[in-house]
Amino acid sequence: MTTSRPNSSRSPVELILVAAFCAFLFFYGLGNFGLVGPDEPRYAQVAREMHERNDYITPTLNGEGWFEKPALYYWRAMFAYETFGVKDWAARLPSATFALGMVVIIFFHMRRFRPGAQLDAALITASCAAVVGFSRAASTDMQLAAPFTVAMLGWYAWYETRKKIWLFDLYFFLAIATLAKGPVAPFLAGLIVLVFCYLHGEWKTAFKTLWPPGLGVFLLISLPWFILVQIENPQFFRVFILEHNLARFSTDIFQHTKPFWYYGPILLLALVPWTFFAVPAVVDAFRACFKDWRNLWAEKKDPGSDYGRINPDPFPEFLVLWAVIPILFFSLSQSKLPGYILPAIAPFTILTADFLLRMRGKKISRLVIAAHAAMCGMIVGFFLVFPYYFLQGIAITGTARLVTGLISATVFLMVYFVLRRLGLQYLRFVTLLPVVLVVGFILRVAAPTVDNFYSARPVDRAISGLTHQLHADGRPVAVFEVRRDIRYGLSFYRNQKIFSYNENEVPVVEHLLVACAESKCPGIRKQIAQRLPGRKVVRIGDFAPQRLEFYYVEAVGPGHAAAPPQGIPPGH
Repeated sequence: MTTSRPNSSRSPVELILVAAFCAFLFFYGLGNFGLVGPDEPRYAQVAREMHERNDYITPTLNGEGWFEKPALYYWRAMFAYETFGVKDWAARLPSATFALGMVVIIFFHMRRFRPGAQLDAALITASCAAVVGFSRAASTDMQLAAPFTVAMLGWYAWYETRKKIWLFDLYFFLAIATLAKGPVAPFLAGLIVLVFCYLHGEWKTAFKTLWPPGLGVFLLISLPWFILVQIENPQFFRVFILEHNLARFSTDIFQHTKPFWYYGPILLLALVPWTFFAVPAVVDAFRACFKDWRNLWAEKKDPGSDYGRINPDPFPEFLVLWAVIPILFFSLSQSKLPGYILPAIAPFTILTADFLLRMRGKKISRLVIAAHAAMCGMIVGFFLVFPYYFLQGIAITGTARLVTGLISATVFLMVYFVLRRLGLQYLRFVTLLPVVLVVGFILRVAAPTVDNFYSARPVDRAISGLTHQLHADGRPVAVFEVRRDIRYGLSFYRNQKIFSYNENEVPVVEHLLVACAESKCPGIRKQIAQRLPGRKVVRIGDFAPQRLEFYYVEAVGPGHAAAPPQGIPPGH
């Protein structure tokens, strides 16, 4: 691999550019819309409960042990809460900061080992859809992907230089990744290294990777928490290892079954807007690798021959294996979620940057340029209508279609003609411009719509306004026939357990009920009445964007409740 010195005069400017884009893509408007989906509020609430107890060992949700993931995310969220207060945007800081660290490490690694490709590698990684999306999520996916990426780059740096300091990187960051999601991190890293060494016939290299001081570092960092949590919670091994690792992989226990090819389209979407350059880059690298592997094995069969290597630099080969093995592994799993393949995104973006470096000064297919330009135009057009048509269901008028079409066409023509006339050196500029426009539009214009239609935050505000008006603050809250994310979201924003009628959790005391609206779930009011025989139920309001209705429910029996609200139309 080439190790020529980078142009040091350009590095500070490039690093400032990378930092500026990361600051916008990862940190700007982190709280412009509330926590969405079931995972974000659930993880945020677990961290809050640990923070309130000052407990760094046992994750809990509603006071009960929650052992789905190790503690790394919770620790980092606890630190954010301690610094900035318990806020939804603070719950997203762990992912944003790790994404920033990952991109900066990629920049410095490429500057050291692939000078000339560092800026593209960093910016492509930072701006692809998967990294932007998961960098802004209160979840464990980026907690695994970022240190795993640094660990893999560390191993290859050791392979190239044989300096032990890089092996320290491997073991240190693998330990961090293990504290994020468990044994999947060292398992995947070991598999990638073993396959790479096997294809090269370098078994000594594989054994030398087992560096005792490094193993000591790994165990010293990762093992104590697992030991302590098992001592305090004897069910931890069964829940975390047997259910959330082995059973999750081999069965459909969590109902995330998808077809084997599921990660094909997910990967293409994850690499947007760079997909049409990433695909040729990976194909080009894989062809060279396949020829090398074929020649290496031919030499083994015929030791006297000298087939030679097509590509003397094994870095693309390592990246190909790093990219493909996690995807194949998770494709075999019975449970599949998009975030599982996040650790495989960095090798794709690095391969793309390396490909663009080699293609400078060469002609790129007009079809590739046209496809890339079309994708940029379609991204802008899609997100212009997304908050109105796809969320609110508002019909798009002819004028709106025309304006959206003209903007998309303008972006397409700009990208296409700049690349055709001026070349690939302007690729990052014309691609990042639409990315910035889309992210800015979502966070400044579409955020209130996303908040109203997908987050429990405005639902909580509506409930709080009603309960304050009716002097019913502090009452328990239950849900019935609503999405899981509403239940978990209300739990975080109200900082209390949310009961579920669907799980036969019907409080006997007076409480508030959030239920699916009659217009969406016909007969829901009758079902509520059947679950509350003899109890007075009063409809006190609704939340139209998510088609929810709010009810006041009287306590069981006389003398257990204050007088229910008056003057509000009954719910049944």
